[in-house]
Amino acid sequence: MTRSRIPLSEVRDGGNGETMPDFLIVGAAKSGTTALYHYLNQHPQVYMSPEKEPRFFALEGQRPDFRGPADHRGINRCRFTSIEAYRELFREASDEKAAGEASTLYLYSPEAPENIARHVPDAKLLVVLRNPVDRAYSAFLFMLRDSREPLDDFSLALEDEQRRIAENWGPEYHYRRRGFYYPQLKRYFERFGRDSIRVYLYDDLMEDPESVVRDMFRFLGVDDTFEPDVSSKHNVSGVPASKVLQRAYLFLRGSSSLKNALKPLLPPGLRGKLYSRALRSVQSRNLKKAPPLSPRVRRELTEIYRDDIMQLQDLIQRDLSKWLRQS
Repeated sequence: MTRSRIPLSEVRDGGNGETMPDFLIVGAAKSGTTALYHYLNQHPQVYMSPEKEPRFFALEGQRPDFRGPADHRGINRCRFTSIEAYRELFREASDEKAAGEASTLYLYSPEAPENIARHVPDAKLLVVLRNPVDRAYSAFLFMLRDSREPLDDFSLALEDEQRRIAENWGPEYHYRRRGFYYPQLKRYFERFGRDSIRVYLYDDLMEDPESVVRDMFRFLGVDDTFEPDVSSKHNVSGVPASKVLQRAYLFLRGSSSLKNALKPLLPPGLRGKLYSRALRSVQSRNLKKAPPLSPRVRRELTEIYRDDIMQLQDLIQRDLSKWLRQS
């Protein structure tokens, strides 16, 4: 299905805060989307939402009330569940050729495709998929790193997943379930058509980020000769070496008083860069390499995902046999 697109300039309403995005990075979580957000944000013809994960199309009209141990300081604090609040994210967009945001919950959310189609029916959609076994373990390590996962054994967290889902823990705790990509992506193919969607593999992004980003620029209709800095690492996983330092990092990351203290001293762009750099420095000094995933768990998960992977590779027309190897 081929869809005609509305130019971004026609989506805007005379600077009255009515701007909506014309592209979305919809997932998958822990598949390099944070890096892509920063690469795209460097392009002078691209406007990226200042909030990386607004989650609007997944949570529109809701008051999130998930019951995971850290959901009260995570997804339940989502501020962008109304169209008015969401539009504010794009208020500063002006003459850029493309505007977008990145919310990895969209791929997993059954509601997101219809909500996107209702508000931005001509949106271009970007998807990055990672081996679901590696994605699940990376998601677990990420939650462990941020002191949001109560168990320090991945296999035990997997055994506990069904209970957590039944008790309405947030989607970030759905380590195994979020890796069944085929039905998630199929919803988007059926609703938007193949021409509106670009699917990339995490391996490609890691091996040759310049080529992946260049293809994205072409897909979005912006200058594909622009070369973003792809040297910085984002959202690095690892296991905290010191719980004291980790608590300090989490305090600094959530501290509005520190951000407010810097406001009169530095311009917004520089303030954000210095603040982010300081946080990354504290965190990188405290993270140690996580242990590898046990071969037993890898084998079990690979078999669980096997049928889904076979269906997915037909859907996206890519060879995914590498994902089925258990080494």
